[in-house]
Amino acid sequence: MHRFFIDRRQIRRDTALIEGEDAEHISKVLRLRRGDAVELCDGQGNDYEAVIKSVGKSGVEVRIEKSFPSQGEPGLKVVLYQAIPKSAKMDLIIQKCVELGVYRIIPVVTARTIVKLKDAEDEIHKVSRWQRIAKEAAKQSKRGIIPEVSLPVPFSQAVGQSPEMLRIFPWENERKVGLKGVFEATSGWKNGIAVMVGPEGGWEEREVEAAKEMGWNIVSLGPRILRTETVGVAILSAIMFYTGEMQWTAE
Repeated sequence: MHRFFIDRRQIRRDTALIEGEDAEHISKVLRLRRGDAVELCDGQGNDYEAVIKSVGKSGVEVRIEKSFPSQGEPGLKVVLYQAIPKSAKMDLIIQKCVELGVYRIIPVVTARTIVKLKDAEDEIHKVSRWQRIAKEAAKQSKRGIIPEVSLPVPFSQAVGQSPEMLRIFPWENERKVGLKGVFEATSGWKNGIAVMVGPEGGWEEREVEAAKEMGWNIVSLGPRILRTETVGVAILSAIMFYTGEMQWTAE
């Protein structure tokens, strides 16, 4: 069944109106017609089974048959602070981390970040593109929300954020503390987990020290050196596995 995100304000009792690109995709690409079933999500964790009533110039009107909580939304919020990588690596990171269940992605500019954003307009353009990638990945993976991709922030600002969360800071030179040990030593994660991933060139010592001072857990990911586009995916996979989010729960 084809799935679409819809603004909750477009839902009126048992009917909803799909507009814009999704409506055009339904009519011109998928060629769905009256009586065809679709699945909707309001981006707030609620799914809807619906049937198309009409396809017109103003949009696609549907009748809602059933509503229920989104099954694809993890119970744990994970925020990814990602040093901006070069080329299309950020696209891949966003796509895969959204599929795995990330709640929010915050691009970070570090001392060794290679990509230089020219100005505010360039930032907005890039984030708009990244947000579209997040939306498509959320649709494909049946998420209950579209994770937000924020405007880039400098490391000095990012390192002071999310103090209420369990904060994880992978560093290749850490030898004693591992990810599993941090998980086991933490009694509860009700406020979620924040993960800070460094750039291609790695962290500078002063950044690691700043993270320690701010209360981040400096961890090792083992003897293998992972690329920046692999780290977030690896840690999210570990988190989702450890918290039981990679299996169906009994209804």
